[in-house]
Amino acid sequence: MKIVIDARFTRVDHHDGISRYGSSLIAALAKISDVSMLISDPRQLKLLPDVPYTLINSPLSPAELFVAAKVNRLGADVVVCPMQTMGSWGRNYGLVLTLHDLIYYEHPAPPGFLPAPVRVLWRLYHKAFWPQRLLLNRADIVATISHTTASLIAKYRLTTRPVRIVGNAPQHGHSPRDVTAGSDKSLLYMGSFMPYKNVETMIKGMAELPGMKLHLLSRITPARRAELESLVPRGTDIVFHNGVTEDEYEALLSRATALISLSKAEGYGLPLVEAMSHGTPVIASDIPIFREVGSDAAIYVHPDSPSEFAAAVRDLEDPSVWDVRSRRSVERAAEFSWDHSALQLMQVAEEVVAQRQRRNRTSV
Repeated sequence: MKIVIDARFTRVDHHDGISRYGSSLIAALAKISDVSMLISDPRQLKLLPDVPYTLINSPLSPAELFVAAKVNRLGADVVVCPMQTMGSWGRNYGLVLTLHDLIYYEHPAPPGFLPAPVRVLWRLYHKAFWPQRLLLNRADIVATISHTTASLIAKYRLTTRPVRIVGNAPQHGHSPRDVTAGSDKSLLYMGSFMPYKNVETMIKGMAELPGMKLHLLSRITPARRAELESLVPRGTDIVFHNGVTEDEYEALLSRATALISLSKAEGYGLPLVEAMSHGTPVIASDIPIFREVGSDAAIYVHPDSPSEFAAAVRDLEDPSVWDVRSRRSVERAAEFSWDHSALQLMQVAEEVVAQRQRRNRTSV
């Protein structure tokens, strides 16, 4: 079976969630199947595995409406897109489109890296569900990364197509830390600074955590940094890193008391799994997707309660509590892997091919 994965959503400088998801799936699937990828910028290759590729238009280009004509020439049995926006008019291949989450219906502010015209369309798109239905129903199968999102797809009747899980996972190479070494008095946040991420609550909670340092790791715009710095309680230790390398992230995870995510909405929460794979405990907002990912390994708090967050951190300052959480985190993270996700995707691709074969026999 020949599978083509759309890697045009890969960033050119550093991975975001979608970029890493696609790249990791390609690498894992290439071990068990004939895989190639689509790119739109040669600079994407430095963040992608070494598999055959085809250079075509950007997914944000008007030419996307007719992209199937280019993809048809590749002879793919199945094309997999890690988003739901791939053009499909005139396709002669099986198509899997991916919907990661429904965050932007509740929190419609678009990602800042998108061009201004696309941001306008983004807001209009998320004002109603019918555009989503039109996109998803062009696929043979819709993939998503969690049972939480699958339930929301069903709740809002977003597609008549089968919905299958192709899960997220931590990166290869994460190894559990030496739990006997304990931790330093540091907390980590890895994620964007969009309002729904709710970084404000953890900043406010630091007022109740003297001697603890909060590391805000991701890149941040000057305007957003100024907003958050105005909330920093006097005397607290909060560091804005404005981006870290993979090695720096690993080093910080290997020493931290906990990773924090108090987001009010999330498609998955990959930093939770990354932290747990190290044996770093997680404190997370009590929302369904984090319950699904963290199970009984994470500590859950109300996202609007700085005091609950601070109390959870203080509990982890007890070495025996930290040790139990650390060991359970490693156990939970071991349940996620890209190899397993690749097998899930392979099963989806086989299902697509079988569907199309049945339709062809019926039409003869």
